[in-house]
Amino acid sequence: MIVTVTMNAALDRILSVPNFQRGQRHRASEKLTLAGGKGIAVARALKRLGVPVVATGLAGGRNGRRILEELQSEGILNDFVRIEDESRTSTAVIDPTSLVFTEINEWGPRVEAAELDLLHEKLEYLSRGAEAVVLAGSLPRGVEEDFYAEAVRELNRRNVLTVLDSEGEPLRLGIEAEPYLVSPNQQEAEAIVGQELADDEDFRLALGHLAELGARNVLITRDTGCFARLRGERGRPRHFRAEAPHLESASATGSGAVLLAGFLAAQLEDAPPEDALRKAVASGAASTLATGAGRFEPEEMGRLMSEVRVESLQAVATEA
Repeated sequence: MIVTVTMNAALDRILSVPNFQRGQRHRASEKLTLAGGKGIAVARALKRLGVPVVATGLAGGRNGRRILEELQSEGILNDFVRIEDESRTSTAVIDPTSLVFTEINEWGPRVEAAELDLLHEKLEYLSRGAEAVVLAGSLPRGVEEDFYAEAVRELNRRNVLTVLDSEGEPLRLGIEAEPYLVSPNQQEAEAIVGQELADDEDFRLALGHLAELGARNVLITRDTGCFARLRGERGRPRHFRAEAPHLESASATGSGAVLLAGFLAAQLEDAPPEDALRKAVASGAASTLATGAGRFEPEEMGRLMSEVRVESLQAVATEA
């Protein structure tokens, strides 16, 4: 079983608006409402991959009730802490004629100390039978930036594998706590390393930098695939580039979460690194053909796996 933690869960509203233009009145041709937040997207993808998963986190107000109802309707096991403040709503507009995707995210609720204490207790309980715990997404107001770092340290002490996918200071502090795997996207990784990543050498250096900060394994996700630094035999790192085939995508939003889910599913099957990355990138690519974070067709993933290119890269000369 894998546990996913979504601190800033959302009610996602996705509107399809042909020929969308700023400042004009439009009528949506389609509407989709889903439980959202990065950890929930990972849980949704894991379920579609046949991996036992439990989603937890914080959910509050009427939006929180709707989030839990949507999870239940999808058959995703969940055990959230109910908080007093209202969970956020995220609104996205997709123009099917231009494939332009516009997203507006609220800040999210304010969380009280007692509510966080309840979450710590729930996480301690749920993690007892877990293969791994995925900590994903932004932190709501009232939660200290070292929350993920403290959670990683506590889970490490209990020998539970930890996976971190966040951004900014919560990501940096969390990496220093030495999680098993970190999975930032390119922009999030650039913010940590302090430079743009343009070519293979830039990505290899970035992978090494994140490892030096504390991450034991690293995925840097992109719309076209990912770069990876994975520990092999005797702890020696191996570097990879994995590229997806070109697709006419509906939306790349949430593809990083699905890529991460595909990688974790393959690791549970003890797949070799190349095969794990192939399944991960194929999963992420398949999700760009569907609307809604974490949604994809496993059959489409299977079709794309043979088209994913995985290459082993030479280690950076300056690395130990």
